[in-house]
Amino acid sequence: MTAKNTNKLKILNDPIYGFITIPNELIFDLIEHPYFQRLRRVSQMGLSYMVYPGAHHTRFLHAIGAMYLMQKAVRVLRFKNVNISRDEEEAVYIAILLHDIGHGAFSHALEHSIVSGISHEEISLKFMESLNVEFNGKLSLAIEIFKGNYHRKFLHQLISSQLDMDRLDYLKRDSFYTGVSEGNINSERLIVMLNVKDEELVVEEKGIYSVEKFIIARRLMYWQVYLHKTGIVAENILVKILKRAKELAFTGIELKTSTALNYFLYKDINSSNFDDETLSIFSQLDDYDILSAIKEWTNNEDKVLSRLSRMLVDRRLMRIEIQNESFSTKKISQIENEVKLRYNLNDEELGYFFIHDTISNQAYNSVKNQIHILYKNGELKETAAASDQLNLQALSTPVVKHFICYPKGEF
Repeated sequence: MTAKNTNKLKILNDPIYGFITIPNELIFDLIEHPYFQRLRRVSQMGLSYMVYPGAHHTRFLHAIGAMYLMQKAVRVLRFKNVNISRDEEEAVYIAILLHDIGHGAFSHALEHSIVSGISHEEISLKFMESLNVEFNGKLSLAIEIFKGNYHRKFLHQLISSQLDMDRLDYLKRDSFYTGVSEGNINSERLIVMLNVKDEELVVEEKGIYSVEKFIIARRLMYWQVYLHKTGIVAENILVKILKRAKELAFTGIELKTSTALNYFLYKDINSSNFDDETLSIFSQLDDYDILSAIKEWTNNEDKVLSRLSRMLVDRRLMRIEIQNESFSTKKISQIENEVKLRYNLNDEELGYFFIHDTISNQAYNSVKNQIHILYKNGELKETAAASDQLNLQALSTPVVKHFICYPKGEF
């Protein structure tokens, strides 16, 4: 069968939503593209599988799931007489499908380790612009919507807001794969309650309790899953490994890596020099490159790199202490001295084995990108103001916690 005659109207079987239909040939071709196929090799939740063994799902699965929810949202809004053209429909499907295509290996964990000063959203845009050239301008409208430049604001809000298809998928999906039932939101109910007023995405009055549950579920998922203490330790060790590898590379030491990882270790890549060549090599970099390198580095002569690598490979992680207040200077100095003496580290090496930082969580931002409730009389109210759930106001306040990590036992 020639490529021209290939059936592109495929159906995928998703463990959460069941059968997902690929809407048209252009989207099929985008999914088949090597840039998108790379997402099969990028974990959705970084190293969370070290805490929740089932959390091995990928960015590929998430992107397909978010597109499926977007299909449902478009049907619901059209049923409510919101005019969405065929071109706009295709564009929002493309934009949500490609919204995470710029994620690097292990997703957020390495966002600023491989390259500096450029976010995954910016890299996603670079991928979309490259694909737009390859597909003869067919992604132009999707790019405008993705960037928030299109005049119909609600289309961008479906992709990026506090109640977008991205969040509706990842909360439900991450809940499913981790087994943390508190995050299992009713995404279908939330989508059915969506509407548009003055080109802004709103939720109908009947959906307010579903919105409340969604915000509370998001808070619980952050503290129980995304900011789980063991996950924090693992991700910080991963960042330190890459930092040390890059430091050694810049001094001329040869490290065994894949071709793609080698490029980013031995070059200082940032937003100003992230060109087409860099994008092409970035598209070949995934979790497998990082893991295979770390396995190799467990035998490296540099004691910092080898010790950190062994910690991750053998899951012999550091101890972590988390508290609401900042740690006293006295306690920090005391632990630093103990770690230096016990493991015979100098001041520079200590920075790799003693980590002092903060984590924060804001389940809902009542100031920026608010979720609005639409009443039957046409009145709009911001969710926290509309809710009779007093906790919702509290959830609008950022919660900051302080943590320290340091080795336990021998390593």
